[in-house]
Amino acid sequence: MRMSGLRVVPGRRGGRDRLYVCRPDGSRIAWYDRAAGRVDLLAEDERDRVLEALKPFLTGPVAVGPPPVPTAAQLARLALHPDDDLAPNRPGEALLIALDRDPGAGHRLRPDPRRRALLAEQTVGEVLDGLEGAGWLALHSLPLPGGDRVHHLLIGPGGLFAVHALYARRARVRVADPMVAVGRRAAEPLLRRLRAQADRAAYALTAEVRPVLALTDPSGVTLTAAPRGIRVLSAGELPGLARLGGVLKPADVAALHATARDRRTWEKV
Repeated sequence: MRMSGLRVVPGRRGGRDRLYVCRPDGSRIAWYDRAAGRVDLLAEDERDRVLEALKPFLTGPVAVGPPPVPTAAQLARLALHPDDDLAPNRPGEALLIALDRDPGAGHRLRPDPRRRALLAEQTVGEVLDGLEGAGWLALHSLPLPGGDRVHHLLIGPGGLFAVHALYARRARVRVADPMVAVGRRAAEPLLRRLRAQADRAAYALTAEVRPVLALTDPSGVTLTAAPRGIRVLSAGELPGLARLGGVLKPADVAALHATARDRRTWEKV
């Protein structure tokens, strides 16, 4: 859209929608972040023209000024080599790659368990990504030495959580610490594995990391007793974590996220 000789072009950065204001030659001179209620100006002398161009899109009062000075954590992220940056990982990234390399037979009598596991991670990952507006940041499919991985790492005001997604659609889940059984399947010592993953994450980040078992669409959950130090939640209950606070300040969240997204952080845990 052209107004005042400037073009307004929609775009996206860091998971947030933006409207970029561009000169006729395509160079950007400002952007509007509706969620933040802010217009960042790269050229102060263009303020009036920029606001005129954005006028049809502005919703309520906005702050206008130069972009904020990057924090130390943001600068650290910019310094990461793309091969070392885990932030772009999609929920279930490791499974997506494995299925792309080996899709498996399409006519099996039994569904490929990898696809069910992928659906669980995608479902949980979508919920966790939705907490960003409440000050929480999520990373997905973090590789650990030895072939294991943390499905999701959630970082926010209430601390750090290693979230493990488990497919349980229409099945009853029985938890007898450390054993977990889904439907008619044999019980596994899953909680022991989750505690070990959280301990490894805590060692890597030098901060407390609490494990969470996230179940996707179970028909019911039976706990013989409250598992020691582990939350067992359905995917629909995960947004309740956003109500927790008093542990980390925004700067701490950003710094831990910058550390956790670096692949090298996890190489020696």
